[in-house]
Amino acid sequence: MLSRRTLSASVAALAIAPLLGACGGDSDAATGGGSKAGTGTKKVGNTNIGPDQKRVRGKKVASIAALVPEQVRKRGTLRLGGGAESAAPLGFYATDDKTRIGSEVDIAILVADTLGLKPKFEQVSWENLFVGLDSGKFDGVFGNVTVTEERKEKYDFATYRLDNIAFEAREDADWTVKKPADVAGKTIAVSSGTNQEKILVDWSEENEKAGRKPVDIKYFQKDSDYYLALQSGRIDAYLGPNPSAAYHVASSGQTKIVGTLSGGGDLIQGEIAATTKRGSGLVDAYAAALNHVIKDGSYGEVLKRWGLSDEAVAKSRINPPGLPKP
Repeated sequence: MLSRRTLSASVAALAIAPLLGACGGDSDAATGGGSKAGTGTKKVGNTNIGPDQKRVRGKKVASIAALVPEQVRKRGTLRLGGGAESAAPLGFYATDDKTRIGSEVDIAILVADTLGLKPKFEQVSWENLFVGLDSGKFDGVFGNVTVTEERKEKYDFATYRLDNIAFEAREDADWTVKKPADVAGKTIAVSSGTNQEKILVDWSEENEKAGRKPVDIKYFQKDSDYYLALQSGRIDAYLGPNPSAAYHVASSGQTKIVGTLSGGGDLIQGEIAATTKRGSGLVDAYAAALNHVIKDGSYGEVLKRWGLSDEAVAKSRINPPGLPKP
């Protein structure tokens, strides 16, 4: 797992790391001014990554706040889980190494403001996000959780962003990806156990059945390893979450996105959602708050700030069709 310092600066640091050749380890170097992340750097590209965020904030809407279950209203806080392994621009640490920032944090705060509640965040491992929901420790999770049919058996969802994945290649790449044939014979890196891995494996098998070359799939331990391999030419592209890819492209100037697709592949447009325990009574409040901030424009401001405008939804939906069961 990346350290806190690396999480806050890793994507920017990787813009410089490939220039160092095959040296290993994580770098604290950041773009923007050539200074270190821990010595005052507050921007990656045009994005403020300092602790003084000047976040887009919302105001309590009484009619929406009334949808919150009484026990939560009386408590006055909204206990929210976030993924400790998340990376920029979704959720990461600012340059002070302790302030949590990112698009997921900003959207959660907007929702809490609209509900008249004080957000109380806790970062835990991916599996413990769901353990926290099951036990009642968390009232919700804003942690890049995709709606799936299997998860809907235990959790309620209020959508707030499209789930897209992206092929990121070197800036000088002269190819694009729209279909399986476009990656036939290519060497593509992907993280193990992810939706994008399943899609890439399926595409490779489809290529073989069609008489084309399969995809040469590679796996690495850390994001820095993926980008070092990309810049050195050992891989043709890295398939990962679109938000992280877009942030890295904007930060580094050394890569570009050559294709995007739904996290659900050809089957369905995946959606990211606020997640709560099924039957908790909170999903209606979340959806109403999200639709309010979508309408008043503050939601759009947050996504624009983090370079995610292309993943905006027109409306928050409760428990829409999700990715099918395996």
